[in-house]
Amino acid sequence: MANPPMTRSFLQVAATEEVAPPLRVVQIEGLVILKIIKHCKEFSPALVTGQLLGLDVGSVLEVTNCFPFPVREEDEEVEADGANYQLEMMRCLREVNVDNNTVGWYQSTLLGSFQTVELIDTFMNYQENIRRCVCIIYDPSRSNQGVLALKALKLSDSFMDLYRNTNFTGEKLREKNLSWVDIFEEIPIKVSNSALISAFMTELEADSPVSQCDYDRLKLSTRPFMERNVEFLIECMDDLSVQQQKFQFYYRNLSRQQAQQQGWLQKRRAENMARKAAGEEPLPEEDPSNPIFKPIAEPSRLDTYLITNQISNYCNQINGAAGQSFSRLYLMKALHEN
Repeated sequence: MANPPMTRSFLQVAATEEVAPPLRVVQIEGLVILKIIKHCKEFSPALVTGQLLGLDVGSVLEVTNCFPFPVREEDEEVEADGANYQLEMMRCLREVNVDNNTVGWYQSTLLGSFQTVELIDTFMNYQENIRRCVCIIYDPSRSNQGVLALKALKLSDSFMDLYRNTNFTGEKLREKNLSWVDIFEEIPIKVSNSALISAFMTELEADSPVSQCDYDRLKLSTRPFMERNVEFLIECMDDLSVQQQKFQFYYRNLSRQQAQQQGWLQKRRAENMARKAAGEEPLPEEDPSNPIFKPIAEPSRLDTYLITNQISNYCNQINGAAGQSFSRLYLMKALHEN
């Protein structure tokens, strides 16, 4: 008689489970992108968020559906109502046999000003229940400049480990070799459509390749966009200056404390030499009860890292807008000369 197959417990299966491959690409259906753009543009310049639904398949995170979160007034119970709304929506989607697995969320932003502590906290809350999740950032203001400002972000593993310990001192950052560019990781986005939708879009293409809307690309004025970017950049520089003043104050206090400790230590050593000469027991060279030996807490560098990230983002946007503007100016100059 053949032996029955051995059954493994859940813990044994979990222990032998292979490590998931790193996330390489976020595959989004075209309909999901249209839903995100429609929701964000309808409420612009107000910021909105929504849920992403799909599947986690190997190194690909598939986003097959989404739904928006309702916009409520400040005096309402937003947190409790929001959770109930999500559960009800996912229950309805499950009843109609639609993917209802949460893979992240999307949110709108204004000129790329999304790198905040609130975004990091949201990531950490999602990571408690979901192994891998992403945040889709859409910027309607940049899309008005002719760019599809859509990006998928996730927190780096090294940053999450450091954030869980809430220890953003200079020593820990050097130990982890973590710089300000290592907070977020941008995942490439791949747009996917079914064959039926692709065929339908081909039928919808206009016969004339040029329409009146295409002339909007030749607008030479980038003043509003550039002005807002420069204003936000100045605000970030002011915030960075405040953070630098905090560190300067910390290092001044630290150097003052070290000088006081050295003075006290020299005095104690001289006293111990006198006691030794008198045949008495020397006193300890450290006194924990003395205030000068109390360590000074080093300010967190997280805000500085986020502000630096934001400054870099604004500089890249200004550089990109200026480059496009120069290209249009040279084009118009050549047209006038001809």
